[in-house]
Amino acid sequence: MTYTLEQLRGFVAVAEELHFGRAAARLRMTQPPLSRQIQKLEVAVGVRLFDRDNRRVLLTPAGEAFLGEARRILTLVESAPDLAQRVSSGSRGVLRLGFTAASTFGILGSLLNDLERHLPEVRIDLFEMVTREQLAALAAGDLDLGLARPPFDAELFDSRELHREALLLAVPVGHRLAGLDRAAEPGDLGTEPLIFHSQQKARYFYDLVVSMVPLAHERVVHSVSQILTMLWLVAAGRGIAFVPASAMLLGVPGVEFVPLTTPVAEPVELHLLWPRESRNPALRRALAVLRDTR
Repeated sequence: MTYTLEQLRGFVAVAEELHFGRAAARLRMTQPPLSRQIQKLEVAVGVRLFDRDNRRVLLTPAGEAFLGEARRILTLVESAPDLAQRVSSGSRGVLRLGFTAASTFGILGSLLNDLERHLPEVRIDLFEMVTREQLAALAAGDLDLGLARPPFDAELFDSRELHREALLLAVPVGHRLAGLDRAAEPGDLGTEPLIFHSQQKARYFYDLVVSMVPLAHERVVHSVSQILTMLWLVAAGRGIAFVPASAMLLGVPGVEFVPLTTPVAEPVELHLLWPRESRNPALRRALAVLRDTR
């Protein structure tokens, strides 16, 4: 089945006018070439599309069905250049965004709202990954943008600090550390059992805490990868934990938060991260939006 766009346009004009003369005038052509277009189209389709005589022109049932498809094809063809232009400019397309679980605490939602408000035709696909997994996916071209923790390979990735926050102690309600009238210090921890970050699956937080707080590893009673899990274990009285300040937003009952003295006031970093070599125009537009709104 082979037919041309000119034949489809001619068919739609005749179907809407139900008159070859008016359809030809609408298309700014004479009637004989239009009649030949319709004849060739019917041969290509393999069915009669019109019942016609000297008095009237009517669509056949097959012509009625074909009319909807013809209109759809012409709409797609006519909108294709505009679609291509919007995709090229980055105002339409797909953005694959990786994020750590902890970045959902107040950051991810507002960032998505900014992108949706300014780029409503860009679909954002979300992928929850630890930083190590994001780096591999970004390098492989499986992600366009990440919300991740440092450090990064500056030759492969570009980044921008998005958020900084304090590191706190999460303790059970009524714990002695919650009664301090000052920020807790490493010496205040004594022999408290610790719920700690997994060295493999939460490496950023593991390295961050170890670099700032002298710890006896024999005091670690549980190693987990998710902040929410840590808080529930704290609530159950299993120990105390080092968590980012945004963990307070989770509202886990039975947990209090204690300020912690650290060498840097807000040591927990979250960065936007993207590959230096990217062919996705939507990424460029998204970065411009986030630069202007954050």
